[in-house]
Amino acid sequence: MTWQQTYERWSQFDGLEPHLRAELEELAKDESTLEDAFYKTLEFGTGGMRGEIGPGANRMNMYTIRKASQGFADFISSSGEEAKRHGVVIAHDSRHFSPEFALEAARTLASNGIKTYLFPSLRATPELSFAVRHLDAFGGIVITASHNPPEYNGFKVYGADGGQLPPAEADELVSYVNAIEDELTIEIKDEATLRQTGLLVTVDRSVDEAYMEALQSIRIHRDVQDSSLQIVYSPLHGTGRRPVMEGLKAYGFDHVTIVEEQAEPDGAFPTVSYPNPEEKAAFKLAMEYGDRVGADLLMATDPDADRVGLTVRGQDGDWFVLTGNQTGALLMEYILSQKSETGTLPSNGFVAKTIVTSELGAAIAKAYGVHLENTLTGFKFIGEKIKQYEESGEYEFLFGYEESYGYLIGDFCRDKDAVQACLLAAEMAAYHKQHGRTLYDALQSIYEKYGFYEESLQSMTLKGKAGLEQIGRMMEAFRANPPKEVGGYEVVRFEDYKKQVATDLQTGKSEAIELPSSNVLKFIFADGSWFCLRPSGTEPKIKFYFSVHADRADKTTAKREAIEADVMQQAKAID
Repeated sequence: MTWQQTYERWSQFDGLEPHLRAELEELAKDESTLEDAFYKTLEFGTGGMRGEIGPGANRMNMYTIRKASQGFADFISSSGEEAKRHGVVIAHDSRHFSPEFALEAARTLASNGIKTYLFPSLRATPELSFAVRHLDAFGGIVITASHNPPEYNGFKVYGADGGQLPPAEADELVSYVNAIEDELTIEIKDEATLRQTGLLVTVDRSVDEAYMEALQSIRIHRDVQDSSLQIVYSPLHGTGRRPVMEGLKAYGFDHVTIVEEQAEPDGAFPTVSYPNPEEKAAFKLAMEYGDRVGADLLMATDPDADRVGLTVRGQDGDWFVLTGNQTGALLMEYILSQKSETGTLPSNGFVAKTIVTSELGAAIAKAYGVHLENTLTGFKFIGEKIKQYEESGEYEFLFGYEESYGYLIGDFCRDKDAVQACLLAAEMAAYHKQHGRTLYDALQSIYEKYGFYEESLQSMTLKGKAGLEQIGRMMEAFRANPPKEVGGYEVVRFEDYKKQVATDLQTGKSEAIELPSSNVLKFIFADGSWFCLRPSGTEPKIKFYFSVHADRADKTTAKREAIEADVMQQAKAID
């Protein structure tokens, strides 16, 4: 079916929601925009789907939500009546149409005879992960587009362990979703009827209380609770306010100032151009607050509160924005060192990070004799490892993280949890303050101990069909002709995670990569520094990751800049 035929199917559908009908008529005035809304079906990938809100098969709307939900319902039904009785938990964030999409998903599942638990108002994504486990559900859904711009929303699926589905199960789910040919004609019952049957119920406050109680389990030092630590926190108009503020209070942190302009949930994210704590601009207001109150630590969580960014006082007293890799290193060093000192570090402990995360984490794990797992990008793979070792008993989970500001300390959740990270970061900062150090000082001590590591991330946003094709050409160009020298440094190893093959560029010998197939290319230098290419799974962009290390900070920076400049020049030259 051509995109024009799909558009005609939509435009001739009598039951189309009035607001979508009006938007569709507006879209028809611009053929290129109209084509983008219909040239493909919004892809339901291994973690769910994410896209711009609006009419069309390639957009987030009530009909594409119903299609995804019906596919999930068919997947659950194929597992039998017991799976349907265990049911699904659904949560949503503060984005435009998130409550409406959550209800559509709930109505669709319940209309298929599946027990459905719906949170009465917005909740953080990690609490959804917790709730699936706490309620012994078959799975979960959260309506969120994480840190994407305001025009986006998304649909993420979770399994019974509270983690996103592993590849085999995800592929099966995708097949059920793709089997649905017409998203416009899926019939669902009204909310009142479904509530009367008991198939659709509201999640009560006891789940919130159980999650807050579980957060107490990750504390290491309770003697910092009377700390004078001054904290400024911003939820960036998202879901983090209640759990983070309540959690900090329960931990004994009384000097917490919230950024009032960003405290209330608002899907327009009016005070930021991009609601992403990875961006320094997201901390502009928090820094102003921090200067007024003399803060030690600034924290900002993304709209669904699964990622957190930290800003601390630098050597000169100015604000120093930590990268995700730096925060991860600080948390890992704190957890492992304190457990080692208190005699609570298990002999079979393990930590996990992704393949695009700094090797500083590997150096820290090695120093404490802790097993390190490298996984593909995406926290679901860390969750999968936690489940695997929980079942085998081979290793005990201690910490997991990724460079994109996602961290997990306690495995009562199986996805990254910014609430956990906020609480332990506050404890860590208070601990170091008691010992006369800032978190910046603690970071410098880590570099002195393990060597100087520096990372960066560049990305190219390429929207629409033409952009997707250009990203494909870039990946294939680097795949077909892996560079043997970049920035004046020799590349010795090439890892193609799509083909699951690693090649020694000096000898030509190859070996298998024992990870699932993924469209990622990694190029490694003789000293272990590397750069990596990966198309984003949630946004129309290609990402370039860089990670280098040396024995001095200035040498590390110069090396990273040379490699980065060369790679980006090569990428931009590909038409």
